Amino acid sequence: MADAVTLTPPSAASTAGPTYNRRRMPEATNPYRALPAIDRLLADERVAPLAERHGHEALVRISRAVLDEYRAEIDRAGEPPARPPAEAVAERAQALEPSLRRVINATGVVIHTNLGRAPLSASTIEAMAAASEGYSNLEFDLDSGERGSRFSHLSELLSRVTGAEAG
Repeated sequence: MADAVTLTPPSAASTAGPTYNRRRMPEATNPYRALPAIDRLLADERVAPLAERHGHEALVRISRAVLDEYRAEIDRAGEPPARPPAEAVAERAQALEPSLRRVINATGVVIHTNLGRAPLSASTIEAMAAASEGYSNLEFDLDSGERGSRFSHLSELLSRVTGAEAG
C-alpha cells in the first residue's frame, strides 16, 4: 500500500479545521467514499423532516460535525462507525428540542418559583401573542411621537383597577 496522504483545506493556515489521513486505495474499498455528501445526508428520510423545526443551517452544522467524526474514526480505525450518519445527525438534532415540559403543581405552593411562576390566563396569552406578532408602542408615545415609558401602559391600568392615583 502506498504512503498515507494528508489532505488539508486550501487555507490550512487560517482554519482550525481537522485534517484527515486518507490512504490511497482502490475506489471500491475506500471507506471515505461510503460517507454521504452533506446534501444527501440532509435529504435522508430521518433528517429531512427536521429541517422545518430546526432550520437548514443548524442541520448543515450538525451534519458536518458528524461527518468530521466519521472521517476521524476512519483515520483511527480504518473504517467508519457502523451506525448510519443520518441516525447520528437525527439524534443530535433532537438535542435542539426545547427541554421545558408541562408539569402539575402538587406542591401546595400556588406561585412556585421553580415551576415557572404563575400560569397565565388564555386571554393574557392571546393579548401577548397579538402584541408580539409585530411592532408595538411599548416605549413610544403615539401622541407626541417621542420616546415614552413602558410603564405608562401599566400605570393607567393599575390606577383603574385599584382606584389608586396614577403616578
